[in-house]
Amino acid sequence: MSFIDDIKDRARNNKKKIILPESMDERVIEAAFKAIKEDIADIIIIGNKDEINKNFPKYDISKAVIIDPKSYDKTEDLINKLVELRKNKGMTYEEAKKLIIEDYMYFACMLVKEGYADGVVSGACHSTSNTLRPALQIIKTKPEVMLVSAFFLMVVPNCIYGENGVFLFSDAGLEQNPNPEKLAAIAASSAESFKLLVEKEPVVAMLSHSTMGSASHADVDKVVDAVKIAKEKYNQYKIDGELQLDAAIVPEIAKSKAPNSKVAGKANVLIFPDLDAGNIGYKLVQRLAKAEAYGPITQGIAAPINDLSRGCSSDDIVGTIAITAVQAQNK
Repeated sequence: MSFIDDIKDRARNNKKKIILPESMDERVIEAAFKAIKEDIADIIIIGNKDEINKNFPKYDISKAVIIDPKSYDKTEDLINKLVELRKNKGMTYEEAKKLIIEDYMYFACMLVKEGYADGVVSGACHSTSNTLRPALQIIKTKPEVMLVSAFFLMVVPNCIYGENGVFLFSDAGLEQNPNPEKLAAIAASSAESFKLLVEKEPVVAMLSHSTMGSASHADVDKVVDAVKIAKEKYNQYKIDGELQLDAAIVPEIAKSKAPNSKVAGKANVLIFPDLDAGNIGYKLVQRLAKAEAYGPITQGIAAPINDLSRGCSSDDIVGTIAITAVQAQNK
């Protein structure tokens, strides 16, 4: 069974309510149709039912719940709850009403906040900031989590490295240039996400252009410091570095470059030093190795709110719905 088929099975066995707020995008409606057909989640679509059926008549989404903020019987309550939640930031009733009725992502996040749904998948036609800003304002971070970060689950065909070709790449979608403390926290969150979604032991490599002191630079120092912090604060996980990519995943290279490391040559969680490296790395593997790339999946938010690449397909969205559902099972 493939990785994503296993995720779908787990989602199916304990179905969660997942919101799709981008009802104006055909890929999203097609994904809703597929997710309903595969029975992986109870789908909630935000929008006007007549408009959705008129624009996308070929998709049978009759089993989805379609909610229009303009006519929903709990909209007024959600507006008042948003005012209360953001009153310290000066939120007025009129501002909250405009957000709830016109910005489907704010509406979706309030539904999750109030317990009417379990997670949200958005970003097919909206930016990451449009997707995550409402989540951070309304749902906020998990207790004791330093920051929200984003990862990709990479499934590389015919690959002997990682967990039979499955890797977690982080941060590849959100945190631009994390300092050592943040980089260590990203490593810990990523280890937890790998354990949850892949159900295998995470082996975490902190990546660099240097392996165990082979190069000297401030960028290397940042990773070295992050490793020290991670080993002190998150010693329940196998975390080591700094490691070059080949030393991290190839056993033969690890023997010569990092013979004393318990991570080198075995890594399945790859922590990139900054967003540039992470984003370039995942796209190289996706395009050149023809890997499946699921994400960016967020970690650190108190409920699963996941972003999509704007180049995603309907199948990518279905996979993200399933992953979001499994994350919600662990909430």
